[in-house]
Amino acid sequence: MANRFVLNETSYHGKGAINEIATEIKARAYKKAFVCSDPDLIKLGISAKVTDILDAAGIAYDVFSDIKPNPTIENVQNGVAAFKKSGADCIVAIGGGSSMDTAKAIGIIIENPEFADVRSLEGVAPTKNKCTPIIAVPTTAGTAAEVTINYVITDAEKDRKMVCVDVHDIPVVAVVDPDMMASMPKGLTAATGMDALTHAIEGYITGGAWAMSDMFHIKAIEIIAKSLRGAVAGEDAGREGMALGQYIAGMGFSNVGLGIVHSMAHPLGALYDTPHGIANAIILPTVMEYNAPATGEKYRDIAVAMGVSGVDKMTLDEARAAAIDAVKQLSADVGIPADLKAIVKAEDLDFLAQSAYDDACRPGNPRETSVAEIKELYLKLM
Repeated sequence: MANRFVLNETSYHGKGAINEIATEIKARAYKKAFVCSDPDLIKLGISAKVTDILDAAGIAYDVFSDIKPNPTIENVQNGVAAFKKSGADCIVAIGGGSSMDTAKAIGIIIENPEFADVRSLEGVAPTKNKCTPIIAVPTTAGTAAEVTINYVITDAEKDRKMVCVDVHDIPVVAVVDPDMMASMPKGLTAATGMDALTHAIEGYITGGAWAMSDMFHIKAIEIIAKSLRGAVAGEDAGREGMALGQYIAGMGFSNVGLGIVHSMAHPLGALYDTPHGIANAIILPTVMEYNAPATGEKYRDIAVAMGVSGVDKMTLDEARAAAIDAVKQLSADVGIPADLKAIVKAEDLDFLAQSAYDDACRPGNPRETSVAEIKELYLKLM
């Protein structure tokens, strides 16, 4: 069996990387950009860091900001209409997962109009054409949407998130500049950082993992474990580490999949609008305990990457417990709630469990599961 790996054509990393956006647009002979960014980033002046560069370079652009934190089908369809009206030939996506996911869906539909209903993009859609070229500029250190072939759109009518996987949606250029992430408040830094850790851990133990993806994931766990506390405290070194760590995690999981932490988190976002990173962070340790019997020696590697000492002398069960405890401690240190008591309603459990089981991330879980077992995991988290 052949293992496929898909990455950006080009990526830039480090302080000042956003200055390369104009260079890339001109080198690729694009004439006008369609800037996708959410309203808060525009209001706070963060998007202006990029549009000022476009202005200085004489590059024309229109701004689209009809984007919700959990972007909806309507957001995407409005974006498609706005793109067509703009006359743009490339997209500059500025933001977290919401802006980049919206941009991906818009870009796919522009080049594959038969998917204009949006719902038909769920899962692995048989698109034929690459999306409109996207230059992705993350403002959070977590989703790694700038380097993945995944995006998530909310079907508001059905209270569910649609996970879309398509090699045609990957941004051609990723610009990962920690200065664009400097204004993240502590809570968002913690939530998105734990999202990145979840990507790395789930990607490391997923059924599709192999040597190349393992290389990225274990390094990402190491960087995130060393950097997240500092990033939440506002330290430059921590922010720079998280900018890199989350991207490396994205390089891996985008190509091998995730598991039921994500499939359980997605319905929480759709039904309660729970921030994705917080949902993942709360769920992760419990699902790690559940998955442990199906992970071989991998939790020992995770414990080492998390900075646990004396792992080599531990039994396998002790090493597994140490890895889980290290994740719990990091989550607590950055202020993540310990359970779902304040989020989940008992009457929604059947719907949540079925939605999680039907989610596109569930098949990647290392341990076979069922709707009933997922419901028990939710109950345990309450």
